[in-house]
Amino acid sequence: MYNFILMAAEATDAEQAGGSGAFILLIAQIAVLGLIFYFLLIRPQKKQQKQMEAMLSTLEKGDSVVTTSGFYGVVIDVMDEIVIVEFGNNKNCRIPMKKSAIVELEKGNAGA
Repeated sequence: MYNFILMAAEATDAEQAGGSGAFILLIAQIAVLGLIFYFLLIRPQKKQQKQMEAMLSTLEKGDSVVTTSGFYGVVIDVMDEIVIVEFGNNKNCRIPMKKSAIVELEKGNAGA
């Protein structure tokens, strides 16, 4: 009988050791998936956001821009968060818009 209790205690110890090993393996798999998620999704998005901020910080008068709606125009005035853009050859078509609405930027006096 004593031998049976000793074997049962050893079996319980083995199950607990195997359970903690499985738990560690689960944590390692979650960590690997987190790293993959970071390098495939989060890091490239942050890099693109930094490039967009750098582009918008260099925005000046006379630069040609493309807006998110696909309109081409020339920057007339730059303020903190707002840019006045002239569309086409019509001097009366000047529209204020947010800087974040600009997708592409080409330096130089394209309108002059």
